[in-house]
Amino acid sequence: MDRYATLRHVQRLDPERSHQKICHLLAGYEFPWDVTRALELALLRTFCIPSVSALLDKTGEFRHHAQKRYDDTGIVVSEVFKHGYDSPRGEAFIQRMNAIHRHYPIGNADYLYVLSTFVYEPIRWCDRFGWRPFCEQERLACYYFWRAIGDRMGLADIPPTYTAFEQFNREFEAEHFTYAASNQRVADATRHMLISWFPAATRSVVNWGLPCLLDPPLLNALGWQPAPRAVQLVAATALKARSRLLRRLPPRTTPDFFVEQPIRSYPEGYTIEDIGPDSLR
Repeated sequence: MDRYATLRHVQRLDPERSHQKICHLLAGYEFPWDVTRALELALLRTFCIPSVSALLDKTGEFRHHAQKRYDDTGIVVSEVFKHGYDSPRGEAFIQRMNAIHRHYPIGNADYLYVLSTFVYEPIRWCDRFGWRPFCEQERLACYYFWRAIGDRMGLADIPPTYTAFEQFNREFEAEHFTYAASNQRVADATRHMLISWFPAATRSVVNWGLPCLLDPPLLNALGWQPAPRAVQLVAATALKARSRLLRRLPPRTTPDFFVEQPIRSYPEGYTIEDIGPDSLR
């Protein structure tokens, strides 16, 4: 089977009109593992904004329910990727997300920054470690997809182009990435959750190596120490070897969205009403 058939198909599509279809293919077929890893990095980047981390720290959701908070975010994003934001199911999950957000004082600029990480982190990850980079149509489709989500969230002043939103993302980070104790508390709780996924005998090694792919501004804002240079090189080499292997494999023919994998918080399955803090159910 032709490994690049989907890419050629996408390149024939209009990224504005077909952005839901393109993002469905990216998240479910072309790069399911990579998109999940990139969105984990996006989550960590949002913790570098003290106004965001202070709210998350105040709610205690990451200190006490980090796995559920992670899973709930993954479910909402995956449901919308899988079914589309204008499907009955996708629309219901967006409405549930909006209902949760209304309980918290979140500024429009913070919303825009978080939204921008969902556009650009998967693109940047796949540029570095994907089995191929996103093509131009895929990059633009990511922008149009998340801009449409932002519209449905009621956000104001979403930058009008891919380039303008990327500029906003970089300028916002340059201005607002700064260390705060709340950043570190929320990030440390998330780090503990990620480490807990591994066998006990390997957790110290995972903890040591976890920062190896994080850039210095991110590490500084979280109060984390960088991994040794040798560990960074080993991790990057392993990920690039993985990408070379994937190029030789046939394309995926069955979907692998986040919601089709075992979800730790919901071993028996979930409903829309399960999403969010228990206090809001």
